[in-house]
Amino acid sequence: MTRIIDYEGSTYRTDFWEGRGREYEDRVERDVIRRFLPAEGGKRLLELGAAYGRITNEYRGYQEIVLLDYSFSQLQQARRRYGDDGYIYVAADAYKLPFRAGTFDAATMIRVLHHFADVPQFFNGLERVLAPDATFLLEFANKRNLKAIIRYLFSKQAWNPHTLEPVEFVELNFDFHPEYIKQTLQEAGFKTEKRIPIEFFRIGWLKRIVPAGVLVGLDRWLQLTGLLYSPSVFTVNTLQTKGTDNTAISRQDCFACPVTGVDLHHDGKELVSSDGQSRYEIRDGVYVFKSLDD
Repeated sequence: MTRIIDYEGSTYRTDFWEGRGREYEDRVERDVIRRFLPAEGGKRLLELGAAYGRITNEYRGYQEIVLLDYSFSQLQQARRRYGDDGYIYVAADAYKLPFRAGTFDAATMIRVLHHFADVPQFFNGLERVLAPDATFLLEFANKRNLKAIIRYLFSKQAWNPHTLEPVEFVELNFDFHPEYIKQTLQEAGFKTEKRIPIEFFRIGWLKRIVPAGVLVGLDRWLQLTGLLYSPSVFTVNTLQTKGTDNTAISRQDCFACPVTGVDLHHDGKELVSSDGQSRYEIRDGVYVFKSLDD
């Protein structure tokens, strides 16, 4: 069974972001999204690991935005922020995406992949639900960062930052080598168009004395070097496989059973499979594909 991390019931928003000195990181990530997602937007975007919707307001160019997270409570917070007009909330396992093939013409995953123990399985599942030529904007924690290299040189850590395999430094927290991510994406049918190193100044004391706007400007300049030795890396990817384009289907018809793949239709406050074998509830405006007792 694939291991999953669950933020159900957590205070992630206030424990990690609000008032926690991460304005610089937040602004850098938003800047990259604005520059590298298609300017004209699109029909339907899938935000993977959306949590409480910290950066969801950057996707306004899309007609529909699907926020997917394993945590029901995080999605409740997101729904209170954004409402239901143009937004869909889905509590589900990202390894088993509950959508029909070709449903999305864009997807993003930011500050989430580091919790994934089986990256190839996830990429292959994502490929299925994306339309041909879809854009996938991905951020990942970089194994080959400068701090890790220095620590390895001075024997302060056992793992080698230059080898390709992921490293699990804390349970369900992984760093990834940029070449491993590029190769794994390619094997799943994606072409990596750009790689952007970010957050070179993720240093507590520095962020306290230098204004966030200055650090963001310096970070943007360093991104131009292409030096993939930063704590995080963004990649801009295009799906190369030619599958089905279902981006024009309505939100009523975009779901499929994550176990069998059979299409789902609405029946009151439930989604029911066309063969009648699977039922999933819609609770508090959230489509639920996980047990709320987990």
